[in-house]
Amino acid sequence: MSDVSPLYDEAQNWLDEDLRKIENALGDRVEAFRGKQILLTGAAGFLGFGFLHFFSYLNRNILKHGQLSIVAVDNYIRGCPRWLNELAARSPSIKLVRKDITQPWLDGAGGCFNFIIHAASIASPKVYRKYPLETLDTNVSGLRHMLELAKSDKCESILFFSSSEIYGDPPASEIPTCETYRGNVASIGPRACYDESKRVGETLCYLYEQQHGVPAKIVRPFNNYGPGLRLADGRVLPDFCRDVLADRDIILRSDGSPTRTFCYMSDALTGYLLVLLSPHHAEPFNVGSESPEISMRELATMLLEVAGSQRRVVHIASEEADYLTDNPNRRCPNIQKARTLLGYAPTVDMKSGLRRLFEWYRRFAELEELVNEAIVK
Repeated sequence: MSDVSPLYDEAQNWLDEDLRKIENALGDRVEAFRGKQILLTGAAGFLGFGFLHFFSYLNRNILKHGQLSIVAVDNYIRGCPRWLNELAARSPSIKLVRKDITQPWLDGAGGCFNFIIHAASIASPKVYRKYPLETLDTNVSGLRHMLELAKSDKCESILFFSSSEIYGDPPASEIPTCETYRGNVASIGPRACYDESKRVGETLCYLYEQQHGVPAKIVRPFNNYGPGLRLADGRVLPDFCRDVLADRDIILRSDGSPTRTFCYMSDALTGYLLVLLSPHHAEPFNVGSESPEISMRELATMLLEVAGSQRRVVHIASEEADYLTDNPNRRCPNIQKARTLLGYAPTVDMKSGLRRLFEWYRRFAELEELVNEAIVK
């Protein structure tokens, strides 16, 4: 165990408040995981953080006499964070595997899986502009390998993370945006590697369900945030928090007018697990919060208020030539489908979520530090 172990113990207790909300929202549905084996790709990322901590929480508190087991896969292209080693050291049920899923899956990497959660993907524009082909390969070739594995294992469910970015920049008449809107996306440009590969991924899920009966599930996340989203990720909220923690003005790289809705980790994970456990195959579900649809300037101002900072919001254009290319002006989901079919109901308001995120960074950012190797069991 490393020298951050006591800090991680404190963080785990702190996280339980969020994880209990997910448990309460799912209710008896968590019994579907009892004694099952789960494959999780993208284990070292933001989604991996949420899923691994929730499944570990279930084993500690609910499934004590019929624990689930997890094979947690990542190629660590962005490094292995300390929290992952700390969690794995405490959790016999978690087996870490270093693997590039864009290569064919070979026997001996974990056995037969009941559930597959394909959360491997580079979602930060700053990072996928750096790794465009790797991003595309993970969302297409990597997904194809996972669907083949789901077919051969006859798994109960496989979850694919698409994206709200597949909608592109919808007209005002399509906001809030329903799953039936077909999108307005550039096939060539700095964001295309992400947006278009997610669209192809949805098609793959549909075809595998149609031709092979694979129970593929599709979610379209809308701007998730919360503990586990790296402070150096390059997305808007971590960047704003970095400025506040450094006691400097918040820097906007746009004019501050684009709007988004944001969905806190516990609400987002609840939605994803509801989709994973649902009978609705190969059809997309928006997962996010409907309100507030807030501008980037308003978001920065709200964070300053939550953090008790007297700093200002200033505009400094990005030095990246492609920073704002194809950046949608508005992003807001219609989640009526998930409400009606899944009983999905986000509960964390924006200020409460920002307060939790900022507190996480203030108290536990050391757990994000990268180590050379993961503990492989």
